[in-house]
Amino acid sequence: MIYNVMDYGAKGDGITNDASAIQTAIDQCSKNGGGRVLLPGGHIFNSGSILLKSEVDFHLERGAVLKASDDLADYYPLANEGKIVAHQSGLPSFLNSEYAGRPFHAFITGFHQKNVSVTGFGTIDANEKIFYGTNSGYHIEGTYYPRIPLMLLEDFLHVTIKDVTMINCAFWTVHLVGCNDVLIEGLRILNNLQMANSDGIDPDHCKNVRINNCHIECGDDAIVLKNSGDYRKYGACENITITNCTLISTSAAIKFGTEGEDDFRNILVSNCAISKSNRGISIQIRDNGNVENVVFSNITIETRRFSHEWWGRAEPICLTAIDRKPGVKAGKIKNITFQNISCKGENGIFLSGSSDNYIEEIQFQNVKVVLLKNSKWEIDGYDIRPCQGVGNMKGKISGIYCNYCKDVDFQGLRIEKKESIMDYYKEDVTLLEVTNVNVF
Repeated sequence: MIYNVMDYGAKGDGITNDASAIQTAIDQCSKNGGGRVLLPGGHIFNSGSILLKSEVDFHLERGAVLKASDDLADYYPLANEGKIVAHQSGLPSFLNSEYAGRPFHAFITGFHQKNVSVTGFGTIDANEKIFYGTNSGYHIEGTYYPRIPLMLLEDFLHVTIKDVTMINCAFWTVHLVGCNDVLIEGLRILNNLQMANSDGIDPDHCKNVRINNCHIECGDDAIVLKNSGDYRKYGACENITITNCTLISTSAAIKFGTEGEDDFRNILVSNCAISKSNRGISIQIRDNGNVENVVFSNITIETRRFSHEWWGRAEPICLTAIDRKPGVKAGKIKNITFQNISCKGENGIFLSGSSDNYIEEIQFQNVKVVLLKNSKWEIDGYDIRPCQGVGNMKGKISGIYCNYCKDVDFQGLRIEKKESIMDYYKEDVTLLEVTNVNVF
């Protein structure tokens, strides 16, 4: 059965707050056993928070726009005993980004539902401009942190998000927490490449997730697996596939962490094209969770350096296990495979564990690294933020950098240096504190 929101009083004029009409349609659809809640094309539906409910297909026709309200009073408060941190301390979020995963409000949200979908070729506009703070010309700091995600779904079973375009989000765009059996297919996320913290898709403590055929452009990590502190009860992030995606990011295109209070395991990433990114693939372990049983295959990575506010220094592949702060021991990175990876940009592959926490059992098979100068930014080493002390490692770069690693094999490695990189280049392979690292 179809529940057209216009039949419940929605105006679709881009001015009236249609949240009440949309919510009534959702409530009736779910109460009656399920169906489709329709936002018809040719209309702009201005709205505050929307609660998704079981057995509902929330469908935006082509030409329909759901736009987040300008008024923060239109968003439901969520259970959160934390405090806004970014500007109370006088530090921007790239220096002060401690976050346990639970925001204060959300645009499209819900808790403990099942058989829910968001579909159609319409557009959801998260209205980022209402969160603009300082702008360096390369980095827009939000007015507070954490800001409002476009979507936050917690403890959902059987979720489908398909074909929708999502734009202008000032925080995590699709944040899924403790969800099981998730299909994300054909999603387009087009965020401002200068907007801090505007992640694309964030599965957080989720299981059995498939992310396929998506195009994502965002000013922070494009697809990032997390295990945030406030949601520990949901356990590991596991059994995840990411395939056939095109990704552009001002931070990392694909990342595990930084929030990592539980384990990441059994993950396959394949057939993806990464371009114009500050990092390609980043496994960034700073909390207690471990990473194991992961395969990356058939991926092209093009990186470039950018402004210092953004973490990363053009590393196409970056694996780090470093304690973020005293008393919190970083977990282990173990049993990771990279197959058929083509890298091109202003830095090489970077692997760094810690003196008491070696990165282990890493396989590189048929990996090519082409190094060249392709931006106006200085080439000055590596970036290990967030960490204790200074996060920038100054110096010349290498094709491969390994420190505190053991049982690492590079099979079929090819490193090509263009003339433009040679003034910044140290050597093809830098091995420091390592055990059984082989390059052949």
